[in-house]
Amino acid sequence: MYDGDVLAGNWRRPGKGKIPQVPAEPDLVVEDAESGFCGAVVACDKEAVTLEDRFGKRRLFPLAPAAFLLEGRVVTLVRPQAAASPAPRRSASGSIAVEGLRARVARESRIYVEGVHDAALVEKIWGHDLRVEGVVVEYLEGVDDLPAIVEEFGPEPGRRLGVLVDHLVPGSKESRIAAQVTSPHVLVVGHPYVDIWQAVKPSAVGIRAWPQVPRGVPWKEGVIAALGWRMEPPEAWRRILGAVSTYTDLEPELLGRVEELIDFVTETS
Repeated sequence: MYDGDVLAGNWRRPGKGKIPQVPAEPDLVVEDAESGFCGAVVACDKEAVTLEDRFGKRRLFPLAPAAFLLEGRVVTLVRPQAAASPAPRRSASGSIAVEGLRARVARESRIYVEGVHDAALVEKIWGHDLRVEGVVVEYLEGVDDLPAIVEEFGPEPGRRLGVLVDHLVPGSKESRIAAQVTSPHVLVVGHPYVDIWQAVKPSAVGIRAWPQVPRGVPWKEGVIAALGWRMEPPEAWRRILGAVSTYTDLEPELLGRVEELIDFVTETS
């Protein structure tokens, strides 16, 4: 079958050269060098390999120090390495995705955000997590009436409310409104940005930085003009939102606040 005697020359002699090791993968066809039994690998453990010949006969051979012939070459067989478990799939927020998810029945607790753009961004990044937890996000069209909205919601144990506020910085109108909410079943947090657009990293959008807009100029229109975009705010937002795919595209100041709200409204104690 082979050119010359592949076992000639005392192939076991020290210094003859290291015999290559080959993983005993299923269906690998080899021949036991001493008995001449030829067959395909059907099983292998840490000590032995099982070969099956073309007639269905099986024989067990030790992995070491036995030698086998593979396409005319002397080799030793080793146990194949176990395949690494695939990394768990991650959601856009970085959490482990729940496969075959069926949305949980909605909790009584809610998360309120200021506007439709805020809601769209939260849904894109945390939508999977919110459905796992059964949390609904609603938008308010601003926070001027936040105390009345909180009172109407009727927070109580098991019925919590989390509120995400834009531009929540010391001395701002938003901070004064938020201070009026004192219920222990309501958590009001916010980010420092004038608008949720700024919570998207400039690099994700393909710009160097978000422009400074002079006082008295509508912020969105001012940003669009400074960037030289020839579009209306709704189209600009679609462009911005389309550039976001994972939590890494958002600023930490927003990420931490949304995670804090989700934890608050899902707390069971």
